[in-house]
Amino acid sequence: MSRGIRLAVVGATGAVGQETLKILQERDFPISELICLADPREEGTIIEYKGEAHTVRAASPQQFKEADVALFAVGTEVSQHLAPLAVESGCTVIDNSYAFRLVDEVPLVVPEVNPQDIAWHKGIIANPNCSTIIMVVALNPIHQAAHLTRVVVSTYQAVSGAGIAGLGELEEHTRAYFDGQQVVPQVFQHPIAFNLIPHIDSFVEGDYTREEMKLVWETRKILHHPELKVTATAVRVPVFRSHSESINVETESPLTPQQVREILSNSPGVIVQDDPSHNLYPMPLFTANHDEVFVGRIRQDLTCENGIALWVAADQIRKGAATNAVQIAEMVVEHNYY
Repeated sequence: MSRGIRLAVVGATGAVGQETLKILQERDFPISELICLADPREEGTIIEYKGEAHTVRAASPQQFKEADVALFAVGTEVSQHLAPLAVESGCTVIDNSYAFRLVDEVPLVVPEVNPQDIAWHKGIIANPNCSTIIMVVALNPIHQAAHLTRVVVSTYQAVSGAGIAGLGELEEHTRAYFDGQQVVPQVFQHPIAFNLIPHIDSFVEGDYTREEMKLVWETRKILHHPELKVTATAVRVPVFRSHSESINVETESPLTPQQVREILSNSPGVIVQDDPSHNLYPMPLFTANHDEVFVGRIRQDLTCENGIALWVAADQIRKGAATNAVQIAEMVVEHNYY
């Protein structure tokens, strides 16, 4: 990837946008021109990248005529409005929002799982939900070895999944708790310090939340397995960074826990930490600022014949958002898919 491209980062001043710029620099992404775009209120902000100052511009259709590829790190409404206009301007969009994930003609990609889908994009490539990315990186090798038939997952999601405001609210509520002060939740539905909230995003049909249904819909699309049975419970926890997941799977063919450990140990993007006798297992505190998905507590599910239980943790801002998008962009450039 020696030939540089004109790259736009939309939402460059936000948490995911800032992480995206950090990862682009870490991975030495080939850029001939960096275009930093954001809300008009952020116009004029200075962002430093590789020692050079870049002035943030207001995101508008005109800006995309100067870019080959755009990484969108903005909300769904902004993506729905701007991404098609960017494509009309000849720019390939990699979108981190929910806007296009379930659109049939838009590939939903995790590079370790379904990189081949990038080839059939029509201008937009969708980045999956953070919890979905983390889960499918761990599950796809098992699926390839023994074919998944059922997945039961509970997610334990850090407050940074709600952005900078979520981080601030956890800190504020923690201080208030020790000071004996009352708190009024602004970001979350209830006080988050020393609490668990089984409610992320809005409730939909069947009393599941949209966050839970994303794990159902997106996993099926990424794995090309529309009949896969998936059920999810998503919980917000008082952790600053990195999501964790408790996952139980059933497979057509039997696998022993040791076989699963061996399969995952040889899988891209996975680190196996599974030695309970020495208290070794994945924890969010130690997976933060890493790109890999950490897997442990691999054991037989005692409730079914071909069942495996496992515990997963990963940095949802990096692999769950920014890193995954940059990996997609790397493949787009490497294979001239823009």
